Amino acid sequence: MAPLHPGVLESLTTSSALPVAVRAYEVARLPRKDSPNTLAARARDIAGIAPRLAAAVGVDDPLVGDLTTPALRAAFADFSLDHARSSIARCWSTWNGFCGFLVAEDVLPGNPMAGVHRPRPVQQSPKPLRGNDTPEVLLDAVAAGRRARDPWPERDLAVVATLLVTGIRSAELVGLRIGDLAGTAGERRIRVRGKGGAERSLPVEEALGELLDRYLTGRARRFPTPRGPRQDAPLFVDTRGRELSRHQLQYLVEQCYRAAGVSDRVQRGAMVHALRHTFATRVVAGGASAVEVMRLLGHRSLATSQQYVDAGADELRAAAAASRSYAALRTLATDPAGPRP
Repeated sequence: MAPLHPGVLESLTTSSALPVAVRAYEVARLPRKDSPNTLAARARDIAGIAPRLAAAVGVDDPLVGDLTTPALRAAFADFSLDHARSSIARCWSTWNGFCGFLVAEDVLPGNPMAGVHRPRPVQQSPKPLRGNDTPEVLLDAVAAGRRARDPWPERDLAVVATLLVTGIRSAELVGLRIGDLAGTAGERRIRVRGKGGAERSLPVEEALGELLDRYLTGRARRFPTPRGPRQDAPLFVDTRGRELSRHQLQYLVEQCYRAAGVSDRVQRGAMVHALRHTFATRVVAGGASAVEVMRLLGHRSLATSQQYVDAGADELRAAAAASRSYAALRTLATDPAGPRP
C-alpha cells in the first residue's frame, strides 16, 4: 500500500475497487494514531481475505459491492482451514471494522460481517512458573553465569530480572531505550510502550536499579563510545552491541531456564510470558487488586487482569476450606474407623 496521505479521496460507491475503499478506511483511522504493529496486523488481515473473497465471487479484482455475507462467509471459511482461532478472530474484527466504516459512509446498507461466524474467545488461564521457589532458583543460576559462546551474566540477569519484577511483554522489553530509564535512586521509573502505542510508567526499585546499572557499566566497557550511548539507543543489546531481537530474547530466556534446571517448570507455550504471569500472580499474592494489576501489566480490559486475581486468590481457597462440609470430610478422613456404613 502506498504511503497514506489524506489528499483528495474519491467518493466511495459499490463500484469502487476494494483497495480504494481500504485506503479510505486507513485514512479515516489516521487520527487514532495506530501503532506500526497494529497497522501491519490489519494489512495482513485484509490481504488474507481479499484473494479468497475474489475467488468466492469469481473475479480477479473484487469491488465494494462484492462485500456480501455469502461471499465473506465463503472467504472466512477458506481462511479458517489453515489459521488458528486467534488469527480468525482478529481477522474478523478487522473486516468487521472495515465493513462498519462502509456502512457509516452510506456505501453498504448493512454490515455483512453480522452473518459471518467468528470463534468464541478461548479463556486463557495464567501460566506462571511452577514451584514457589522457581523464580529465586532461576535468578541465582543466571547470576552465577551460564555456558555460552560469549557469556554475559550481567546482561542476562538484568534481562530476566526486569521481566520478572516488572511483568513487561517481550516486545516491550526489546523496545526499551536507555532514555526510558529515568529518575534518581529510590524514585526511578521505566517508561514502557505497550500495545497500540499506549505508554505506562513502572516503578524500578533499588535492587533492579542496581542490576541495570551494573549491566550498563559492563556494556560501556564492552562497547566503548566517546560520549557514551545515546538516550535513544536500545536498553538491551546482544553480544555484538546490536538491539536485542524478540527471537534472541526467546532463546536467551530458554537457555537461562536450562541453566537453572527449571525447564520442566515452564508451562507449554509460556516461555518469556511465564515471567510476566509469575510477576502478576506474585503481586496478587502480595495484595494487589485487579485494577493495580491492569495498570502494571498494561491490560486494556479489567476482565483480563481479574484472571490473575482469580488464579492467585488464596482467600478463596481458605473460604472454601471453611465450609462445614469440609469439616465433616476431615472428621471422616481422620477417624481410624473410617467412613461409617
